[in-house]
Amino acid sequence: MGAAGRDFHDYFVELRDDPDREVVAFTRAPGQNLGETDAAGIADFPAELTPEGRGAIPVVPEADLADLVAERDVDTVYFSYSDVTHEHVMHAASRALAAGADFEILGPRSVQVDVDAPVVAVNAVRTGCGKSQVAGAFADELDARGLDVAVVREPMPYGDLVEKRVERFADETDLAGLTVEEREEYEQHVAAGRVVYAGVDYRAVFDRASEAADVVLWDGGNNELAFARPDYHVVLVDALRPDHGERYHPGETNLRRADAALVTKENAATDDQIAEATDVAARLAPDDAPVHHADSVVSVAEAERERIAGADALVVEDGPTLTHGGAPHGAGYVAADRYGAASLVDPAPHAVGELAAVLEEYDHLNRVLPAMGYSDAQVADLEATIDAADPDVVVAGTPIDLAAVVDVDAPVVRAHYDVEFRDTDAGALLEAGLDL
Repeated sequence: MGAAGRDFHDYFVELRDDPDREVVAFTRAPGQNLGETDAAGIADFPAELTPEGRGAIPVVPEADLADLVAERDVDTVYFSYSDVTHEHVMHAASRALAAGADFEILGPRSVQVDVDAPVVAVNAVRTGCGKSQVAGAFADELDARGLDVAVVREPMPYGDLVEKRVERFADETDLAGLTVEEREEYEQHVAAGRVVYAGVDYRAVFDRASEAADVVLWDGGNNELAFARPDYHVVLVDALRPDHGERYHPGETNLRRADAALVTKENAATDDQIAEATDVAARLAPDDAPVHHADSVVSVAEAERERIAGADALVVEDGPTLTHGGAPHGAGYVAADRYGAASLVDPAPHAVGELAAVLEEYDHLNRVLPAMGYSDAQVADLEATIDAADPDVVVAGTPIDLAAVVDVDAPVVRAHYDVEFRDTDAGALLEAGLDL
């Protein structure tokens, strides 16, 4: 059971070459990265990536699970996707068990590969905690010490899986043709001069990355388990969602395996929220794992701030953070408020196509628009929704340059966000767990 990510990784490292187990199907999760399966166009896991003679493996909707178990006499269902509640996992288990199959989750010992270079893993209890900003701070620190760094991201293998078996992104030309969500994974690292690796076959991905680097930096998407065995593991807890560290899978596992925990976004949280997030981190992380604290600092270029002041602003935020990440808003909302927008334009009455479906599905959102872009059709719906709302300005809180991928009438102002450590710094954090 997967979402075109960890399921493929689990298959490659644990199931593919086991003569005693045959994978008869992958199921795709409903709503996990809304729209991704249509954009990916993955009807089958290709024969070129399975053992000789095995053939392609069908990828079918998760709703077909019970029928699959019956039709193929399935012995075991493996749960292989992330950023879902513990209750969600047990409902999936109940469906598998009711159909007559065993239900399993592969753990770190089975799915984490060994890498020749040292691995620093940055994980979180939920998506949208600020992992990439912390990973970026670590990369800057390692670079300043003269070390070559390779960033490895969780897969977003939309399209041709054979072609995407190992991907390398080193400059803007490598990002051409990617979906908005793929760019959100890779662009900020590439813009900072770092090389990013991703793909489908992560043994091969990590081999390629470790050949080119002194240190491999895992910047884990969603709240997924690190795909490599880390030498040092830092896990983030979001102060704005303080109880999520013990409510979501596999985020709680990450926290329980952390070498250090970092409570983020404290500047935007209340004292009670910070206290609760700190308590969750201290209770769940190992006894010898320190708990550190950090702010998420939002800024807009000074020359652009006047576009926001007094304007009717439409806020566009990072899609996954708002959707399956469950956050009510992101950096764009903070920037619009901080720099004096007269009002926030409600996109809901103007939403069209798939964007209308997204806002209906995620009704916790209030006057913010997720940057959904898993396909050309979704990007077109995003553009049409923005133009129909007719704002004075679009304030974009996504990690990418939104103006480069959408063509809209209103000017797009980009909100940047960075981590600022309160009681440590990137160098001290790294030195606590890595021999530099």
